[in-house]
Amino acid sequence: MKRRGLLGKTVILAVFASGAFTTVHNAASVQAPPYYQGKTVRIIVGFTAGGGYDRWARLIARHMGKYIPGNPTFVVQNMPGAGGLIAANYIYNVAKPDGETLAMTLGSIHLDQLVSRKEVEFDVRRSNWIGRQEKDDLILYMRSDTPYKSLADIIKAQEPPKCGAIGTASADYILPKVLEETLGAKFNLIQGYPGGREVDLAVERGEAVCRGMTIASRFSFREPYVTWDKKGFVRNLVQTTIKRDPRAKDTPTLYELMDQHRTPDVSRRVARVILSGGEFGRPMQAPPGVAPELVKVLREAYAKAMKDPELVAEAKRGQLDMDPSTGETLQALVQEVMDQPPEVVERVRKILGN
Repeated sequence: MKRRGLLGKTVILAVFASGAFTTVHNAASVQAPPYYQGKTVRIIVGFTAGGGYDRWARLIARHMGKYIPGNPTFVVQNMPGAGGLIAANYIYNVAKPDGETLAMTLGSIHLDQLVSRKEVEFDVRRSNWIGRQEKDDLILYMRSDTPYKSLADIIKAQEPPKCGAIGTASADYILPKVLEETLGAKFNLIQGYPGGREVDLAVERGEAVCRGMTIASRFSFREPYVTWDKKGFVRNLVQTTIKRDPRAKDTPTLYELMDQHRTPDVSRRVARVILSGGEFGRPMQAPPGVAPELVKVLREAYAKAMKDPELVAEAKRGQLDMDPSTGETLQALVQEVMDQPPEVVERVRKILGN
């Protein structure tokens, strides 16, 4: 008799009869080894080494394999450029759908598709989302030696501050654009940096004076932020949380400021769509076309890794926030976010400069 196995392969169970008895071979003796046995899984990171995406990818790579039958080896490959678009296009069009290549792409990469950027060669609705480790609310920092002490100073300034940015779907681009839409604050965005570390270096050199970034990265116990905070080099001006984060209790939220400035409802709705990248956090995805059985294995392994005591302890030591979500939740969220009426899409397209 025949049974269907992983990826549709046929497993044959042989039955031999002799006289009054029948010998049945144990199925385990004829099954192939686990699919992932002896394999190497790559995690493609769309940014340079040392940043938040890279740190998380390497932490996951140290623990996820132990929860996959066959215990594959995990390696991390950095593929920076175009605000994460190079990696997103690669995982969608080049990577084989064999379950052996994953990617950590920008949480707001779907916005590039939503506004139909010509560089986009993917459909986030067809990707297989594996999970996320944290929710990425945003915060804007400003050099303390500038005249911009608050959002009110930026709103009334004759010369807008220069903010560094990676690309059009990155936090350092999106947050200033949301502040322009909701509060009327103007920014001079300098784009094209390959990663967040390079933006921070630009701020130190004076090429830029501000940057939007995730709260998790801003308060991670690493440089340059440790030294910056000791020296008072930067101040935080606004955060996108519903309630103030305890680490930035003196920093007003966007929602507080929108109430103060009586932001119209349509601008508030558009802001919620644009900031949906925070819900995706630093997501992991597999290419379209991966067998459902393998997607299930990867999602389950990812979810178990997020509960692994060693991973949790490492994240805590590295001051990495944890607010994990499942691949199934992300798959539903991406469908919801991409299903927008034309008027909302047009407004978002205008804000993001397309």
